[in-house]
Amino acid sequence: MTGPLFHDPALIAALRTDLAAVRTDTLGTVLGPEAADALAREERVPALLATDVTRVSPRTANTHESEAARVSRGTAASEPEAARVLGRLLLAGEPVSDAELATALPTLGAAGALRLGLVAATEDGRLAPAVDLRPVDLGHQTLWFAADLGERHTGRAVHPDHVLSVGGASLTLASLTIRRPVGRALDLGTGCGVQAAGLAGHAGEVAATDISERALSFAAFNAAVNGQSWDLRRGSLLERVRGEQFDLIVSNPPFVVTPVAAHDAGLPVMTYRDAGRAGDDLLASLMRDLPAHLAPGGVAQLLGNWEHREGEDWRDRVAGWVAGADLWVVQRDLLDPAQYVELWLRDGGLTTSADRAAYERTYAAWLADFHRRGVTGIGFGYVVLRRPLTPREPWVRLEELAGPVADPLGDHIAAVLDAVEWLASTDDAALARARLAVAPDVTIEHHFRPGEADPTVILARQGGGFGRTVRLDTALAGLVGACDGELTIGQIVQALAALLELPAPALAAELLPHVRALTTDGLLARAT
Repeated sequence: MTGPLFHDPALIAALRTDLAAVRTDTLGTVLGPEAADALAREERVPALLATDVTRVSPRTANTHESEAARVSRGTAASEPEAARVLGRLLLAGEPVSDAELATALPTLGAAGALRLGLVAATEDGRLAPAVDLRPVDLGHQTLWFAADLGERHTGRAVHPDHVLSVGGASLTLASLTIRRPVGRALDLGTGCGVQAAGLAGHAGEVAATDISERALSFAAFNAAVNGQSWDLRRGSLLERVRGEQFDLIVSNPPFVVTPVAAHDAGLPVMTYRDAGRAGDDLLASLMRDLPAHLAPGGVAQLLGNWEHREGEDWRDRVAGWVAGADLWVVQRDLLDPAQYVELWLRDGGLTTSADRAAYERTYAAWLADFHRRGVTGIGFGYVVLRRPLTPREPWVRLEELAGPVADPLGDHIAAVLDAVEWLASTDDAALARARLAVAPDVTIEHHFRPGEADPTVILARQGGGFGRTVRLDTALAGLVGACDGELTIGQIVQALAALLELPAPALAAELLPHVRALTTDGLLARAT
């Protein structure tokens, strides 16, 4: 594959050896939390200060040998010194000398780094980063990824075929992904290969598609540098997997709702983000087609944007895109049209300081398109689809959850889907025979008015997952409090009915739907 990096297996293996010798926690120690947080905001100055050898504090000075001493002995740098050089070069984007790079990457060497295309020579004879190469913590493992240099390194807006490095959306999707062993997995719109790399840890086969040849070149390099192998295919969305089914599909598709009018006004088409369809049609089309590519029990997880339109409930619009599969959509954020346009204009590098006339012309065209089509807001969030194991009525939930969530979320999402599948085949009689226990992360809160003996409010609060809080009445609180995995739900209901002097059948009819809801949300779980 053609691209900015040279695909030499021997040189890539040498790079892998050198990167493995520098632990990411050492790199984090060298940078410090202030610099690391600043880099996440695309600000490099704290990292420059932290990696400037002339500013090394007396406390850490003994870990940084002089460059001349190392070069004269022909030895590699110590791990902290190698981390300093790599942090300065790769993360802060500051050129380093040949000698510094040779000691930080002793197996590859400066000449090998030049040959691969990782660095380029500057006018003053130093070596500057030619690509963005950084370690990324995917939660279950830390891997290295190369991509195009961003604004942090270049100080310029990115080009239209820019291959994005690992950002907030990529990490969000990685956190959502279910990490159970599967046979076949697909990363749809792989970019530099972040999701494919995560899938390789628990999938027997990994296929990855992208419309961009440049992105696939980076993905192939990243697979090699992390010692992995993926089936890379060039094509748009699902066109290269027609007739195939997978156990797990993940996608961070180009979901930005960008009208043709905005591009006509001067906004470049960014391959990595722009849907290239009217409104949210790309997401709608993808969600319609995904169920046919899922094996029985297979799951698809993706991110997306969807329009809120005047006179329509967004839940009805989005739910109408999927048939024959479970659908769970969580809206995490909602922007009004003006906020949305401003966000993605900044992302595209079009600012008032760069070109006020082009900025305002594009802003007006984009906003006018939203207004013309009755768009009142644009939602962002998570989409989960699952093909049921056996034919049944699909489970559908679309909701707005804007609060803090546990990270990672993959285990919680898997548990919810398990609960949905179990409850779908469990009638009320079977549920009454089940033994459930309160999940370990759930706490029960009782709120009292001053001087009163009985609580006025009882809350079940979830510490993990989506952090749900459920208000319980007296009977439901009694049932939840008794769920320790020893008694069946039916036995608990019988005891409560006697205590509250209520007919047991009526109390069961009242409580069992709540038991189903609490089990679906993960506040109650089947006892092991």
